Amino acid sequence: MRLLILGPPGAGKGTQAKRIAERFGIPAISTGDIFRKNIAEGTPLGKQVDEIVKSGGYVPDSLTNDLVRDRLSWADCTPGFLLDGYPRTGAQVEELDAMLKELGCGLDAVLELTVDAEEIVARLLKRAEIEGRADDTEEVIRHRQNVYAEQTAPLVEVYSERGLLIAVDGMGEMDDVTERVIQALEKPAA
Repeated sequence: MRLLILGPPGAGKGTQAKRIAERFGIPAISTGDIFRKNIAEGTPLGKQVDEIVKSGGYVPDSLTNDLVRDRLSWADCTPGFLLDGYPRTGAQVEELDAMLKELGCGLDAVLELTVDAEEIVARLLKRAEIEGRADDTEEVIRHRQNVYAEQTAPLVEVYSERGLLIAVDGMGEMDDVTERVIQALEKPAA
């Protein structure tokens, strides 16, 4: 199964991606996790994206595309994968289409988690408190929501037009959301 998961920052994509990946035996590939790991380790990539992340911006397409292209070439992605945090822009959709064509495969579904904007702010402020994430201030969270609305939300329409979009309510307890996601992904096509 080859999947994407979309939704604004704080919608629960990371949590649900891990659960979906475990259920279907595929790797969950989070560009955000990869960038944060590089920042923590002080790698050249980490240094390059640290300031961008702190300001709430998105890492340039060229860096992200190279990272995803490399990761999709790993053997564990042959049976499938779940991309979390990529693509974020129309240009990245085109790049992903090219990567998948090179690999001789396509996407099976694009999962969209829908969550109320104020719920997202509350979730991320709580996460910042628990995890000590300096990049989760209210100002940065709201900026990320605006960037998502401008750059990434239009991808919902792209994948809907392709017949790949599955929208799932991301509100409520994590286990309830997971159950809705799994049911939606396992539902036979009409």
